[in-house]
Amino acid sequence: MDVKVFYGFGDVLMEVGLALTPLILFFLFFQLWMLKLPWKRCWDIIVGLLLAFTGLALFLQGVHVGFLPVGREIGDIVGEWDSLWILIPVGFLLGFVATFAEPAVRVLNHEVDKVSGGYIPQKLMLYTLSTGVAISIALAMARIIYGIPLWYLIGPGYGLALLLTLFSTETFTSIAFDAGGVATGPMTVTFILAIALGFAETLDGRDPLLDGFGMIALVALAPILTVLTLGLLYQLKESGSDD
Repeated sequence: MDVKVFYGFGDVLMEVGLALTPLILFFLFFQLWMLKLPWKRCWDIIVGLLLAFTGLALFLQGVHVGFLPVGREIGDIVGEWDSLWILIPVGFLLGFVATFAEPAVRVLNHEVDKVSGGYIPQKLMLYTLSTGVAISIALAMARIIYGIPLWYLIGPGYGLALLLTLFSTETFTSIAFDAGGVATGPMTVTFILAIALGFAETLDGRDPLLDGFGMIALVALAPILTVLTLGLLYQLKESGSDD
């Protein structure tokens, strides 16, 4: 596999620059008219923006030249195995690890822990989200192997999520639906989706457009269900302690 590390890096820099420009203009507007922060504080923000720009550019470049090609290669190799069911536990493990390393998930867990005053611990949220995404990846792999229609999983899943919101607290409901978006970050989308597409391309009778996609919908659903379930467990614990 011929990999050119900085191929297309200019386009990546342009994309990151366009993405950060509205944020910079937004900050400048409020700085000039409302915030009026001291220069030292502004300098810290400028340094942070430069670090964010550099980090995003290098990360996205690594996705293009590393994650995506490697994911497709792994999917191609796995698709030639005799025992395809092995991909289900492998998908569970990959989903857990990818979510565990997801930067956006770490940020969400930190904010939840801080705002709740430690009521919802950071590690508990991390393991809850990681387990939920791991289960969804395993289900997505089973769907590709056995040709299960996507709606058989998505329809009942979101129906269950709406049902759980009726019994969960507003706090956990809010966190759950935010967690669904956070879990579909660059680690999961780029690496796991690439494996699924490569796997679907290798299997006979499978269409990558129909079977390879749909995984991210499951990934977005899983944290909602697990966080809502966690909220119900909190309620049961509190009602038990009150008794």
